Amino acid sequence: MKILKGLAVVLGVVLLVAVGLGVTGYGGNLLFMAVLAYSSPSGEFDPADTVAPPDYAERVNWAALPDMSDPADLVPAGIEAPAQGTLAVDTFFIHPTGFLSSGAWISPMDVSSGTEENTQWMMANQASAYNGCCNVYAPRYREANIHAYLGTEEEREALLAFAYDDVRRAFEHYLEHDNGGRPFILASHSQGSHHAMRLLKELIDPGPLRERMVAAYMIGAVLIPVSPDWFAGMRHIRACRAEDDLHCVIHWDAMPEGSEPMQRPAPSLCTNPLSWRVDEAFAGPELNAGSVVPGGTFVTAFGSVEDTPLGQTFDSLPAPLPNHTGAQCRDGSLFAARQTLEGFTRVGAEGMDDSYHVLDYALFYMNIRNNAQLRAQAWLGSRASVEGSP
Repeated sequence: MKILKGLAVVLGVVLLVAVGLGVTGYGGNLLFMAVLAYSSPSGEFDPADTVAPPDYAERVNWAALPDMSDPADLVPAGIEAPAQGTLAVDTFFIHPTGFLSSGAWISPMDVSSGTEENTQWMMANQASAYNGCCNVYAPRYREANIHAYLGTEEEREALLAFAYDDVRRAFEHYLEHDNGGRPFILASHSQGSHHAMRLLKELIDPGPLRERMVAAYMIGAVLIPVSPDWFAGMRHIRACRAEDDLHCVIHWDAMPEGSEPMQRPAPSLCTNPLSWRVDEAFAGPELNAGSVVPGGTFVTAFGSVEDTPLGQTFDSLPAPLPNHTGAQCRDGSLFAARQTLEGFTRVGAEGMDDSYHVLDYALFYMNIRNNAQLRAQAWLGSRASVEGSP
């Protein structure tokens, strides 16, 4: 009887997680997700139990700054980038979730933790895509634990709202003290894209900032879709529909061919990063300027209260792999060739066989890099035309 009851509990958890899993984009490995559900932090979220708000006048609270040596400065082997701090356009990058342990609902921002090492991984493998066009700014923030996405919507929103307050303060500090009136790209991934969506709606879309925003690369939003309803709440900003459109939004969620389209609570924008269109036409691998195998290892501390780093340093990226994969948007998901190269498969090995969420940047790295440069130049060219007109 005890065995049967135990099986019932496990099956119940698996079923419960499976319902949530369909909209998370974290893959089809139910056993993995059941373990994740069991390893949530104990107790309810209490804002009083968190560390003090980061002071964004302090450099330690930034993962990337133009005048700081950091992994966002890296470029793939064989690629050149201008010196940071010399460019006419900025990128404000909001990193995704790196806090995976069970110690708390909100990251304590420990600079000696596995979470910090994950933030460095994100700078190296994601934020660096923008250093060819832009001076890169990326705040650290008290991010919500990955387990927030397995709770109720009310619980998730409370945790994300807490984290968003840091992101908003960082963005306001950047505008006041660092931006100097320059145009900027808003870039993000996963949890970072959820914060970017709110930042767009509250601070950028309603006023003159939208004219200075080159574009928003809000990638990998999965659970909280970039939906028609979300766009309906915007006054001006719409989806980008061509490679040089400005003041608009780009989004995709990558999936391997052969998997089912991601199930979501609402339809989501899918931009094909090989064609920069929002249709469902297949874009062949000949349009792929280069995938880049992620450097380093993402620290997965699922089920552990400890948040122990691996002791990695991020000091190089491999050369791009041109023509590595094609891509096609279908039913709101972006399908890419199923990966067999070990450098890509090991990144998504933790129960993510049916999602390329962690490869959203890597598979299309050079296309993102080149397109950010194109749009930045288009913005500067449009401003020059306006200023030069009689």
